[in-house]
Amino acid sequence: MAGLFDCSDKVTLVTGGNGGIGLGFARGVAKMGGKIAIWARNADKNAAAKADLLAAGAARVETYQVEVASEEAIIAGYAQLLADFGRVDCVFANSGRASRSRSVLTLDAAEWHDLLAVNLHGAFFTLREGAKAMVARAEAGEPGGSLVYCGSLSMFHGMPGINNYAASKGGMGAAVRGMAAELGKYEIRANSIAPGYVKTGIGGDQGMSEEMKARMAAVDAHFSAKTPIHRPGAIEDFEGIGAYLCSDASRFHSGDTIVIDGGSLIYPPYAF
Repeated sequence: MAGLFDCSDKVTLVTGGNGGIGLGFARGVAKMGGKIAIWARNADKNAAAKADLLAAGAARVETYQVEVASEEAIIAGYAQLLADFGRVDCVFANSGRASRSRSVLTLDAAEWHDLLAVNLHGAFFTLREGAKAMVARAEAGEPGGSLVYCGSLSMFHGMPGINNYAASKGGMGAAVRGMAAELGKYEIRANSIAPGYVKTGIGGDQGMSEEMKARMAAVDAHFSAKTPIHRPGAIEDFEGIGAYLCSDASRFHSGDTIVIDGGSLIYPPYAF
């Protein structure tokens, strides 16, 4: 597939790529003809994502059930991926979970460490092992590669109550900038994406009670009013950035945190 964002010669790993923003990244690569590996735990959602991505134009899709909170599982997952595909060109470290905390005063050690195991440690090990594969390829004479972390606006804002979540996102943002600084000599780039408020549910409001639908509509209206582009984000809004960061079009773009939020970060709370 010819074009500025051509991904037809790329193998891309997306963790948590069977739904939500991760599926958006993967769809963008699929539409540009790329080969895609998905790491996610739900077998049924993996199968649905595979069908979705193949229909979108992916040259090949394989799904794997990998526990991204485990360094050992990540290392084993890469061994299988490289055996199956022979290479990896782009990695989206997208897996994560929300904080269960509601106050810094009650955020206990168990919740602190459990979230960091996925959102910080798992993401770091995922990008580190991807970088190792890319460096080995570069040393064999073929430099290049793209490492991408999915952060959030908590990388910029003070977020009351969810300190472990914000710490994971901000910490990985710093780690990614360090990767960009160290790995540039191999033409490997590293960037973070900071999404705003995004509707990531599959199937819309099917199965919701009328009360829950009304609550969600109120949440949507609240965030839309604080966003210059007056709507929630959708997973489709991440297809373009996914294809761009995978493709050679982004070959000189590194060390950045790319905000995809409809302008909400720059919109002051006193604006009308």
